Amino acid sequence: MNALVEFFRPHLLPLLYAVVIVAVLPLIAGYIVLLERKIMADMQARLGPMRVGPHGLLQPIADAVKLLIKEDIIPENADRWIFWLAPLLSVTAGMLALAAFPFGPAFQIADLNIGLLFILGISSMGIFGIVLGGWASNSHYSLLGALRSAAQLVSYETAAGMAVVGGLLLAGTLSTRRIVEMQAEQGTWFIFLAPIAFFTYLVASIAETNRAPFDLPEAESELVAGYMTEYSGFRWALYFLAEYTNMVVVASVATTLFLGGWLRPFPGTTWLNFLDYVPPLLMLLLAGYCFYRTPRQPVKVQQGFLAAVGLLCLLLAVILALPLLPLAVGGIEAQSLRPAIHGGFWFLFKVFAYMYVFMWLRFTFPRYRFDQLMKLGWHFLIPVSIVNVMGIGVALVLDREAGWPLWQALVLTTLLTLAVAAYLAVVGERKDSAAVGGAERSA
Repeated sequence: MNALVEFFRPHLLPLLYAVVIVAVLPLIAGYIVLLERKIMADMQARLGPMRVGPHGLLQPIADAVKLLIKEDIIPENADRWIFWLAPLLSVTAGMLALAAFPFGPAFQIADLNIGLLFILGISSMGIFGIVLGGWASNSHYSLLGALRSAAQLVSYETAAGMAVVGGLLLAGTLSTRRIVEMQAEQGTWFIFLAPIAFFTYLVASIAETNRAPFDLPEAESELVAGYMTEYSGFRWALYFLAEYTNMVVVASVATTLFLGGWLRPFPGTTWLNFLDYVPPLLMLLLAGYCFYRTPRQPVKVQQGFLAAVGLLCLLLAVILALPLLPLAVGGIEAQSLRPAIHGGFWFLFKVFAYMYVFMWLRFTFPRYRFDQLMKLGWHFLIPVSIVNVMGIGVALVLDREAGWPLWQALVLTTLLTLAVAAYLAVVGERKDSAAVGGAERSA
């Protein structure tokens, strides 16, 4: 019996983590949608969803129920099996990629020595769900949207891959856990050592997830909704779940590779140790706000629900505060749990901050034309990312062979890369002006 327990013990915890991700992620995605609608409403000077639950907090539940009971329509001449499989493929690829992320030093399903390569390979399979969904729908609009999406993802995955290579050169490993540990050992996040690689990955990740201003595959004004035109009900919702899952994936890649993973800001700086108190204080403030707003709700049910949310935030505040106290439970020092508990908080905090940038850009910039989108990818981002990788390589050689301090070498190569980027921008602007002038003369 003991041998059986010892055999299954290393597999039970990863299995539990996987169940948590699969069960909780759809709920989190629903509330990310609610958060996005609230941010959009705030930018447009309105309230957003307010009717279902206090401050609209039950709106994602209502949306999920509505989508579950909606009629499921399949076009008459569609390929039914592929039509059914396509959205599942996109969702599965996104969720499977989360298996290799270290959400904290104690929360990771699979610690692979090629973790980042696994993540990039699996997440790239999501394009098959989009292409197959557009083709199986037997609709010209869906097919055009799928082809647009394929062209866009191939273009920007190249730039994103080169940006990731820049970070990997600094880390020297493909293990996601080791990448975070290397940032802890060097005492700085890689965003400060490779800012151009981070910026390139940020722009490319927005385009990879079909988010505005790069949401050409779903441009309603041109393609009626793109590759998901013929989808309805819960299958339609699965594509959006895949989109938000991919947002979590790209945000987790950026957090792991450039933002220190589960590390708090400036972990090696002792005079900033007060940042360890930020997680419980933030939860305590949220709990206080919920309790303050509870009696102002017009219905008893809404008051009870908002009070429950406040109690949940208060419980999280207590859990986050325990590792800061000199306590011992069952022979285990509470302070020894600080990296695990606070690490998960900081990782998720950075992921949601990165996703907030997605939302902020969506409601700020107008949508690109498709030719502008492709030009930005092929004529600007890819050349700049290649030059940036070469620059980081030169900086590492100067550090290891010539004895230069790494930060000085990286500052020099970063300035050279910025000069190349400025040159490409000027050349592109001149070509656009010449093309516009030629069109006006021919007209």
